[in-house]
Amino acid sequence: MRKQYKHKSSGFSSWSQKENAESYLIYPDNIGPRLSIDEVSLSKGELYTYVTNKARKGKSGTLVASIKGTRSEDIMRVLAKIPLEKRKMVREVTLDMANNMEHASRMSFPEAMLTTDHFHVIRLAMEALQHIRVKYRWQELDRENKAIKDAKDKGQKYVPWVLDNEDTPKQLLARSRYFIAKKQNEWTPSQKHRARLLFSLYPQLEIAYKHVMNLRGIYLNTSRPTAESALTDWLNQTKELDIKEFRTVANTISTKRATILNYFENRSTNANAESFNAKIKLFRANLRGVKDIPFFLFRMEKLFA
Repeated sequence: MRKQYKHKSSGFSSWSQKENAESYLIYPDNIGPRLSIDEVSLSKGELYTYVTNKARKGKSGTLVASIKGTRSEDIMRVLAKIPLEKRKMVREVTLDMANNMEHASRMSFPEAMLTTDHFHVIRLAMEALQHIRVKYRWQELDRENKAIKDAKDKGQKYVPWVLDNEDTPKQLLARSRYFIAKKQNEWTPSQKHRARLLFSLYPQLEIAYKHVMNLRGIYLNTSRPTAESALTDWLNQTKELDIKEFRTVANTISTKRATILNYFENRSTNANAESFNAKIKLFRANLRGVKDIPFFLFRMEKLFA
């Protein structure tokens, strides 16, 4: 039945985009004033770039282009096949923090405002926070291994230091991974207890946590000038903190400052692109993987283009 569907009844054999499907697909009629661009893995880590129309909300007519790879030159070459008049219709493109996506979007949609998705900005800062936590955990592992060796050399039994919640320091750091990614008002009682222990032992983690929460708070502003002022203050505070991980975050935010602040014009996010990616992954999982990429893309066209 699969062979019958693929070769006879589906129309795949006479599909107009069959020859170029694995390299690219384009649907100029699906273009709209607000687009998203993102990448997703189809098979064995092979990345494809997808341009989608926000207005179609992941349903029919969503897919504007599918392009193999993430190189800006490849993306621009394929999008150039769409008439310039249609590309000039685009007023906003939301994207992540990748430079190649920004360059390709800027060159392909000359009239569009580029907006960096706020989720990726916060995630970058959160990764810096987690990096500090992991650094402390490795230090505790090294300290424990040294203590075990010293006890063994002296012919003694090693007894680990246990905190009042029955965590050892390395366990405390490992078990803090999830709650430090949440706001304080979302903590459970046990998480509040663990946070008090964590921040008393590692004060720099508390400073870093509050700094990330301050960055999240900037996105609560409703006007661009207010948000811009708050972001400037946050960048200045980062310099004063002198934490290596956050200096890297601040440098990245500074280079993307204009597109980050564009969020406060329409409060647009890349959530629809992430949702579209999730649908592709679910479709791929239901098929138990992708063996025939052109046929998979053909079926995607039926669903989303």
